[in-house]
Amino acid sequence: MKILVAPDSFKGSLTALEVATAIEEGIKRVFPQAEVRKVPMADGGEGTVQSLIDATGGEIVRKKVTGPLGEKVMAFYGILGDERTAVVEMAAASGLPLVPPEKRDPSRTTTYGTGELIVDALGKGCRNFIVGIGGSATTDGGAGMAQALGARLLDKEGRGIGFGGAELRRLDRIDVSNLNAEIRESTVTVASDVDNPLCGERGAARVYSPQKGATPEMVEELERALEHFAKILKHDLGRDVRDVPGAGAAGGLGAGLIAFLGAELRPGVDIVMETVQLEKKLTDVDLVITGEGKMDEQTIYGKTPFGVAKLAKKHKKPIIGICGTLGEGAEVLYQRGFDAILSNLKVPMSLEEAIKESRQLTVEAAERAMRILKIGNVTV
Repeated sequence: MKILVAPDSFKGSLTALEVATAIEEGIKRVFPQAEVRKVPMADGGEGTVQSLIDATGGEIVRKKVTGPLGEKVMAFYGILGDERTAVVEMAAASGLPLVPPEKRDPSRTTTYGTGELIVDALGKGCRNFIVGIGGSATTDGGAGMAQALGARLLDKEGRGIGFGGAELRRLDRIDVSNLNAEIRESTVTVASDVDNPLCGERGAARVYSPQKGATPEMVEELERALEHFAKILKHDLGRDVRDVPGAGAAGGLGAGLIAFLGAELRPGVDIVMETVQLEKKLTDVDLVITGEGKMDEQTIYGKTPFGVAKLAKKHKKPIIGICGTLGEGAEVLYQRGFDAILSNLKVPMSLEEAIKESRQLTVEAAERAMRILKIGNVTV
């Protein structure tokens, strides 16, 4: 019997590898001779670096960089087992949790530190980049990231503009003649499931900046700044990113990555599945198990379990989902490929208790799933 175990992390309690290991233990309690293939997964958000490192035998690199408010913070990125691919979660350097609630101001916050992580990875020989762009504290259109990589964003007097989205109103021209030469030789793929454009009613300023501390007046200021930025990008770089789906992700970092680095935006789970070669690993298995902390109707919108399920069904493999919580609308997952879904909860308990006992609960949930297979005389 061959079983592929490819879960996401259970946020706040277990990494994807820890979830996979717990499921393996539950499997072995019932089918001790089973061959279990563990493939930690993610969808481009929090935990993507750790999952890909675990899946490929890579390493975490820690580096002090410029935080969202210009202060130094300790951040990290991953170098995968091929030693050529770097995985950067922009939130590690430019994320909202790095800014105290009373200091949140997306007119001032910068993505400069995210650019510094990319520069450091270039120096270590990486030429392929996967950038996860969720959880930002910024609305600077990726200007800070570009500045860290050597782009000069100049005002009418030829002086560099400062950090933050509001500074984009002062932008007169962009000079990329000193853009890092190594990034020009690299490929950049952005993991994003957001389709918001840079500007407009669904744009970065109006939809997301209030979550980052923007007042109504600040929202309008940032909208005007991003509109201006888009015009300069089109004029000076020949990149029209204003209405590109996903350009508004992470305060417009999507737009900056496209315009300055020629990045391609793709669903995060697709990038991860391709990177870990999940399809190749499941073609000869008998069963697939996936999961995440909460499975509900939203799981079908780019989440890891749904991505794994689609791939499993493509190859006609039975698939089971194991999660911490089954949320509203989870029954739709049965219509989208899942054969069974189990919560790991056995009795009513608080979130704190569930997190504390998450590993053991997951082991037992996997064991229950296997016993159901066994008593049903299902040959897998």
